[in-house]
Amino acid sequence: MALCGGVGAMALPSELIVHIFSFLSDRDKLRASAVCARWRECLFYPMLWTELKLRVGGRGSAAGTDEAARLEFLVRKFGSFVRELHLDFTALEVSLSPDQPNAADPESDPRVLERWREAMGHYLDRVMCVFAGIRNNRNLQKLTLYGDTFSILNDGPGIAHVHLVYQGQKKLNDIQQLFMEVLCSSRQLRWLSSSFMLGLVTDASLASLSNPSTATLQHLSLLDHHLETLISPSELDRLSNLRSLALDFSEFTSELCSVLASRGRTPLLRLSLLLRGAALEFKSLQDPATEDNWKALVRASTNLRVYIMALEVDSSELLQVLKPSIPLERLHFDSYSSLLTDATLDLISQQYNRTLTHVLLVRESSDFPDLSVNRNEDPLVLLAWRCRLLTVLVIHGASLTLPCH
Repeated sequence: MALCGGVGAMALPSELIVHIFSFLSDRDKLRASAVCARWRECLFYPMLWTELKLRVGGRGSAAGTDEAARLEFLVRKFGSFVRELHLDFTALEVSLSPDQPNAADPESDPRVLERWREAMGHYLDRVMCVFAGIRNNRNLQKLTLYGDTFSILNDGPGIAHVHLVYQGQKKLNDIQQLFMEVLCSSRQLRWLSSSFMLGLVTDASLASLSNPSTATLQHLSLLDHHLETLISPSELDRLSNLRSLALDFSEFTSELCSVLASRGRTPLLRLSLLLRGAALEFKSLQDPATEDNWKALVRASTNLRVYIMALEVDSSELLQVLKPSIPLERLHFDSYSSLLTDATLDLISQQYNRTLTHVLLVRESSDFPDLSVNRNEDPLVLLAWRCRLLTVLVIHGASLTLPCH
């Protein structure tokens, strides 16, 4: 590559080279760093790595030595100063077909057990590698952690079997400790999201969040497979500037709702709640937010919009949480066995006709919704007609976009 007058690209000032490289993707930056020592030096300027997106695991994770080396290199080089970090830990490649006898129990099949041990061991090592690299990062502003969601609806290997991995429990404890060190070191964290990670977040995690970050944090999402309480009212009270919050519905108690409605807090704009039928079997909705709690919250946060995702719940469980004062904007009902009755759909279309914009109804069988009761109007037609702001209606995976009324 040459410039006018025979001046080579190597004669460009470092600042200009860094600016040019800022337009490259992370993958292309790493490739360009192999061209020469000068480019390599310029490509490792901190300003080029303020944001880092990593996908860890998935196919071949058990033998992914190259992936492990790349991951270790990236977090060692940039972990101490990266500002936005997005980690996607993909599903473990362990075949647990429902057709296999006792597939949910890896201890019953030596082959599955060995494959799972190897995959889980590599998963724990990679998570530990990432958090060890960012444990002293004081500039981290956005941390997004996303794990596999398959086990929400299906039994399979998970943290319950971590003791079968060599030093598995010790590694898990170390990961939880490293995560708390990351929160303690942060000074300007604005976004914290941990969704369906394998036992990462505990009831003691948020207590380690530094005081500066409690003042800057605007988004918090804590969703996990486990049934323990992940956030207490006292910890939520420290986060007075939250603008959006995502929790399991069993976490959203009357006391928690009262904290969000208290004076002196920044008004909440978005509340996302996950309602899981599997979790309700072991942990019922204890002291849920009442109608009065919701009214107080709406008065304190007039622009609040709520998103509810219901997985494997029946109509009676859904009706238990659908209070009239909820400013429901999006409803996602996903079930393989439970049925959403026409009466429930009719109630939803009447209660939330002024706020509902998105409705997703997903079910495998073709008898959805239940129209066994003789009615003059299809409840889905009434839903689309009553909800004036409805723009997206998804049924059985087929999407129909409706024009605004």
